[in-house]
Amino acid sequence: MVATTDKIFAGSIPELYERLMVPLIFEPYARDLAARLAKTKPDAVLETAAGTGVLTRAITSVLPAQARMTVTDLNQPMLDHAKSRQPSDSRIAWRQADALALPFDDRSFDAVACQFGAMFFPNKVQGYKEARRVLKPGGHFFFSVWDRIEENDFAYVIMQALAEVFPQDPPRFMARTPHGYHDEKQIRQELKTAGFTNIAFDAVDARSKAPSPRDAAVAYCQGTPWRNEIEARGAPGLEEATNKAADAMARKFGTGAVDGRIRAFVISAS
Repeated sequence: MVATTDKIFAGSIPELYERLMVPLIFEPYARDLAARLAKTKPDAVLETAAGTGVLTRAITSVLPAQARMTVTDLNQPMLDHAKSRQPSDSRIAWRQADALALPFDDRSFDAVACQFGAMFFPNKVQGYKEARRVLKPGGHFFFSVWDRIEENDFAYVIMQALAEVFPQDPPRFMARTPHGYHDEKQIRQELKTAGFTNIAFDAVDARSKAPSPRDAAVAYCQGTPWRNEIEARGAPGLEEATNKAADAMARKFGTGAVDGRIRAFVISAS
């Protein structure tokens, strides 16, 4: 179940998310997904749950000049940040929208893309139905989800550290939502229920790197909705929790530049 606070990307979170989280874990998957999408040669693309625009930038770099792209997100602060990071491009339209109730006509797009957003859908099947509804016949839906948290080193170490800081009520955002939706059988069935066929499910491994243990700790603790959970718990507070997470990262990966495993699944359906 997705908690209400899991979907709040506001305040300083968008800036820290873009500056720290994007290079830490999102950029290699954006390039991968954009390359898959480009092979279908779409003229009209919809992106849902765009966040701060890392996938937007990757897709527009490979789209032909005549293509158009509509970029959406539920959170206006994230969409504003994405727009501010994107060079002026007449091919792009920006619109706040809920992926579960898209404000677009049936059969409007050749491709729908969603990087690490499906986990936040309170009703996955409804989100998939909406993607299928707005796709033209023969269109493609591309999206990605994280594997379980144990397969993603930095997130797992920091989750364990936060559990020691708040032993009575450990913050579980990262395990609950970003890393809580990875069962292939479940995802395939939900896509089939939504009307999709020809489903491909690929594991994609990459490396997560940061200049220091603290950079990674700040990224996760302060640049994601984990921050909302930490601050809601009060003492010892956000800064001390971040320090403990940084200490745990240093013990595991060393005090210099850090490097860890990340794994996600990239799903395509048509």
